[in-house]
Amino acid sequence: MIKRKLLALSLLIALFSCKNSDEELADKPSGWEILETPVESSLRGLSPLTSEIAWASGSNGVWLRTIDAGKTWDHGVIAGLDSVDFRSIHAFDAMTAIVVSAGQPAVIYKTQDGGQTWELKHQENEFAFLDGISFSSASRGFVVGDPFEGKWTILQTANHGKSWYLVDSLPAAAVGEAAFAASATSLLAEGNELWLGTGGSESNLHYSKDMGASWEKFTSPFIQGESSQGIFSITSMGGGDIVGVGGDYLNEEMQENIAGIYVSNKKEWVLPQSGPGGYRSGVVYFHKQKWLIAVGPSGSDYSLDAGITWQPISEDGFHAVKIGHADGSVWASGAKGKIAKLKY
Repeated sequence: MIKRKLLALSLLIALFSCKNSDEELADKPSGWEILETPVESSLRGLSPLTSEIAWASGSNGVWLRTIDAGKTWDHGVIAGLDSVDFRSIHAFDAMTAIVVSAGQPAVIYKTQDGGQTWELKHQENEFAFLDGISFSSASRGFVVGDPFEGKWTILQTANHGKSWYLVDSLPAAAVGEAAFAASATSLLAEGNELWLGTGGSESNLHYSKDMGASWEKFTSPFIQGESSQGIFSITSMGGGDIVGVGGDYLNEEMQENIAGIYVSNKKEWVLPQSGPGGYRSGVVYFHKQKWLIAVGPSGSDYSLDAGITWQPISEDGFHAVKIGHADGSVWASGAKGKIAKLKY
């Protein structure tokens, strides 16, 4: 059920404020520091580790890595696959990372030598389209793909990406329902829980409390019904509160029903009083500052009150936004080799 009541909003704000009252926070983000990179590829795969170390991947088979906060970059083409779009990447450390392609071939590669060589770890069938990656621990990770024969494709690994296999129970998908690989963040793994935000003919939030053994489905209030519409990215604020952003990538200026907060202990959606400035493909919760940051091709926004109101950061466009594993930095990536760090 969708709730717009002031009481629900007040309770959410109060809970958010109570959680964060013991920390001194910066007032707001002040913009983006655009970093110079040596590539022109569209970068939708992004995995920062610290304020110094980050990996990225994207079109034309490109990978990048910096270990000095973006002053210099190592880069190359993964396994010679210069026609493949690697929209998902997960870095374990400065030497080790996994990349996942979107489209065909549907492949997962891993490097253990800083990107110098890449080894094929998994390949799906010729109908697969892989949309995103999320790790719940150092060893256990998940990759989501579009539905095949009425079921979502959800792969898992328990050995740092060395091998991949389907989860125990694949959730059902409606005809025309799909996930989006715009930022590779429509899937979220947290502890034993999995969350999947979808769009297309229907926009739903699929939830598993047991790493894919069983599933529930919650209808979302996001714009839906067309292949370009729905939830594009989700993030967790902790305590079961999930924030999603999206919209319609063919209508970037549309601002209605493009963001929402799912309060899992009530099984209810709360819609913002004022949302982001248009279609947004990525969102992240910055625990250190207690901010939500959303990005899209037309600009970026932030929220200081758990997603109830949003304000613009800048008109700089990005595809993806991620938090460094050390939780001290926010990185974003986009078209034409664009990578940036949030200033605050």
